[in-house]
Amino acid sequence: MTKIEGKTVCVTGGSGFIGSWIIRLLLSRGYTVHATVKDLGNPNETKHLKVLLDEAGVDSSCLKLFQLDLLNYETSLAAVKDTSGVFHVASPCTLERVDPQKELLDPAMKGTMNVLRSAKECGISRVIVTSSISAIIPSPDWPAHVPKVEDCWTDVEYCKKKELWYPISKTLAEKAASEFGKENGMDVVIVNPGTVSGPMIQPDLNASMAMILQLLQGSTEDYCDFYMGPIHVKDVALAHILVYENQIASGRHLCIQSITHWSDFAAKVAEMYPDYKVPCFPKDTQPGLLRVSDPSKKLIELGFEFTSMEQIIKDSVESLKTRGYLSNDQ
Repeated sequence: MTKIEGKTVCVTGGSGFIGSWIIRLLLSRGYTVHATVKDLGNPNETKHLKVLLDEAGVDSSCLKLFQLDLLNYETSLAAVKDTSGVFHVASPCTLERVDPQKELLDPAMKGTMNVLRSAKECGISRVIVTSSISAIIPSPDWPAHVPKVEDCWTDVEYCKKKELWYPISKTLAEKAASEFGKENGMDVVIVNPGTVSGPMIQPDLNASMAMILQLLQGSTEDYCDFYMGPIHVKDVALAHILVYENQIASGRHLCIQSITHWSDFAAKVAEMYPDYKVPCFPKDTQPGLLRVSDPSKKLIELGFEFTSMEQIIKDSVESLKTRGYLSNDQ
């Protein structure tokens, strides 16, 4: 792998959990970053990004902020212009009930196409797209003895019947992005993270960190159709940069510390933090999901090393405490 010095790249969804970490690591590696946010006038979306400049010891010219409306092609084009690569992270992430077409499907699908078309117009050949394990599961008809890795896809019809709109949005957006890349001779490389946890750079609580917080507060939600295993947020950011810089990387890349059930994760949290009200779950909270200790073979073959589950949990809990979501007395 060769470090790409002096290059300018675009990171959509730059104010979010994953996007903020990608920007932090890119700035520390000498990149100039075009980062998109929803609202340039909202300090909750911009202030923490500007702090990253001081942290990296670089001047303000290394980070340019753009306001992005995923449904507006012109805003995508403005952000992507004059860059040599794109990390498309921006996509709505929620497990709550919403207007699925307006709040999930359109931003995911049309937004991804707008970013890719902008990249094509600007002559950019390599785009890294943040997908999810939600484009791999739920897949109830997958053979129980076969690991759910890059060749497994979410069952969209199953999700429609159960009104699981988030996995539908991620699956359709990823497939459309890959097809666009093939049709237009572009390297569209996919990263499929598991449940992302760890230190928060952004000021607001994101959906995946809320899962851990609620678990520590006694929630019995088992995320039957949404959980496949944990991944440290820094690892997710590093994986994006690894597959961007390594030209042999192509296709999908499962990015997960291990394939485990929510019950396994909850048991480890309870073991490490016995003073919290972590409930006890049945052994198999994700029926049909085969446990695998090192499933992300493609990233491992590129030299990637994953943070342990214990460290993921520790870093997540400490971040929640630092932000005041959890008491420091426990």
